[in-house]
Amino acid sequence: MSPADRPRKSDDVDGGWAKRAARKQEARRDAASGKSADRDAAGTRGGQRKPESRKPFRSDREATGYRGQADRRFEGKPRRTEKPGGDRESGYGAGRSESGRSGYGRTERSAQAPGGKGGRAWDDKRTGRPEGRKSGADDLGRRGTSETGSSYGGRRSSDATGRSSEGYRSAAESGRRGAESGSASYGDRRSSGAERGYRSGAEAGGRRGSESGSAAYGDRRSGGADRGFGSDASGRRGSDTSSGSHGRRADDAVGGRPERSTSAQRAGRSAAKPVGAERVTSSKRARRAGSVDPAREVALEVLRAVRERDAYANLVLPGLLRDRRVSGRDAALATELAYGACRTQGLLDAVIAHGAGRSVEEIDGPLLDVLRLGVYQLLRTRIGAHAAVDTSVALARAEFGAGKSGFVNAVLRRAGEKTTEEWVEALAPEDPVGRLAFEYAHPAWIAQAFADALGARAGELRDLLAADDDRPVVHLVARPGEITAEELALVTGGEEGRWSPYAVYLEGGDPGKLEPVREGMAAVQDEGSQLVALSLTRAPLEGPDGGRWLDLCAGPGGKAALLGALAAIDRFQVDAVEPAEHRAELVRKATHDLPVRVHVVDGRDSGLEPGYDRILVDAPCTGLGALRRRPEARWRRSPADVRDLVVLQRELLTAAWDLVRPGGVVVYSTCSPHLAETVSIVADHVRRTGAIELDTRDLLPGVTDVGDGPAAQLWPHRHGTDAMFMAALRKPS
Repeated sequence: MSPADRPRKSDDVDGGWAKRAARKQEARRDAASGKSADRDAAGTRGGQRKPESRKPFRSDREATGYRGQADRRFEGKPRRTEKPGGDRESGYGAGRSESGRSGYGRTERSAQAPGGKGGRAWDDKRTGRPEGRKSGADDLGRRGTSETGSSYGGRRSSDATGRSSEGYRSAAESGRRGAESGSASYGDRRSSGAERGYRSGAEAGGRRGSESGSAAYGDRRSGGADRGFGSDASGRRGSDTSSGSHGRRADDAVGGRPERSTSAQRAGRSAAKPVGAERVTSSKRARRAGSVDPAREVALEVLRAVRERDAYANLVLPGLLRDRRVSGRDAALATELAYGACRTQGLLDAVIAHGAGRSVEEIDGPLLDVLRLGVYQLLRTRIGAHAAVDTSVALARAEFGAGKSGFVNAVLRRAGEKTTEEWVEALAPEDPVGRLAFEYAHPAWIAQAFADALGARAGELRDLLAADDDRPVVHLVARPGEITAEELALVTGGEEGRWSPYAVYLEGGDPGKLEPVREGMAAVQDEGSQLVALSLTRAPLEGPDGGRWLDLCAGPGGKAALLGALAAIDRFQVDAVEPAEHRAELVRKATHDLPVRVHVVDGRDSGLEPGYDRILVDAPCTGLGALRRRPEARWRRSPADVRDLVVLQRELLTAAWDLVRPGGVVVYSTCSPHLAETVSIVADHVRRTGAIELDTRDLLPGVTDVGDGPAAQLWPHRHGTDAMFMAALRKPS
């Protein structure tokens, strides 16, 4: 006997496995011959007389009902009895189709119990009621009908003729939807018409199915509206013009009244009172659960956090995706919508103001978030216009009710009347820089600052602004002494970097899940930041290197960690200064096993002993060179920030100059190309102190197009890095 044929322990219940098998075979023969009901009524089974003390059944129907409740040994095997008038009732957790097929997971499409109620599969585990209960309603008060062919175990037939097929389990059990034509999803709050929309499935796993030609938004598997929402997010492009059912039924026009349900359906819904874990405590959550897909809900919450709390989108989004269990393509869509709407806020607001006939300052903030999300989908993705409008209206209805959803519908329809290019023609300023700034969604003052920094190559401004809108490739740094870039690329499936000997490029995925990153052998760090740290270690000193290095602005610790790893090779020591305790803790975590001492002090007055050989001043700045990584930053900064930061930058560079020994080197860097924060600071310092400005280009072997010198300026559109500026200054002996 093969292992698969051996009796299981659970089979040895009523007289052993052999007797059980014999009874099953006999039951199948009885079911085929129609003798089972007579035998049951006579009180016999398997040739044995039932105890006399048991009351005889009064009818065949009670016998069938009793078997469905008590005799589990026939579970999954077809049992049917003929009813007066030709009605049939299926039991034991399975039904038999009219074509003669039966088995687990199949249901009787055309079978009806008396009164026209659909036949119930008695093995329903969701209701928590005694098995065999004959009520036609589930725990939510809904009833099965012969038209819907509903199975209370969540199994449905696949067509209108009664042929059964392997259906999907219900949404309440596993979060999946079955593809069907004209059947209701139990666990869904809607009636059973042929074109009813499913819930988004956010609570149950985020997966959707298609239904009667109506695609659920967010489902790329069924060709839904989110297919090809942008090559940046998923690498797949496409278009969609299907109506979809997310947030409303497919027969409900946007903002219109839903089709009236039947009295039986209304009675079933009014009787529904979820208990225990199913109880919904918030009406808003209930509306959301039935109408809003998880990707757009997460994106909306990111926009709200950015607007209300000045949060950073790249810090808020990962936690929301994790908490809501949104992953895969839904996570990619949420990321694209959240980051994209933050990046293009200026363009979106101009279109919204035009469509609303009022300034965006006159629109409530939460409503403005919904509008921005919708207009972004219309103008900057390949999501179908109907899908973009419909899902945004569903968001507004879930958040504010039906009243304001009409306003959202009207504004978005006006926004969809023109393409992005047509809106640029209609609303952009006439001057060339202002026009490019509007087209690529940058504040005009930032675009002008970039043009000034490019100098004679200002013709590259369009490419630079476009690079800011591209999703950056993830850069890893291989820790020196632990792993090489070649080994890291092999382990992670990445590509070795072009400029830094420790850089590896990743096309996608979560770098935090990579084993080298978890083990501390690698970390996420832009290649430009790696070049800044390397330039400090390569700068020529006067006299020997005594091994005292200082990172004067260390938080959050990336450059300090790379410096620490390089210092460890030669048994040098690094001091790291960070005034904010929470950022200092990040530095400690990044450098916990490296020769790095963290000092929680102000770098302008650190109290450290002078005499350092090498000092890095990676000064706080506007961050204009890293806008692609911080999508909301461009709209938070103003020219006034530059004036304030210039004072701090000058003071930090002066403090570093006091701490470096004669013949030692200070590298000044920013992640901003703004001339006031870069060359102006260096020129002023050289004029005041007589510092010797080294040719930084010599410290970046193989890196081209970094400027005319002596400082170096990296650019996203040229080097694929953040726009890092660096200048090396040596103190005269």
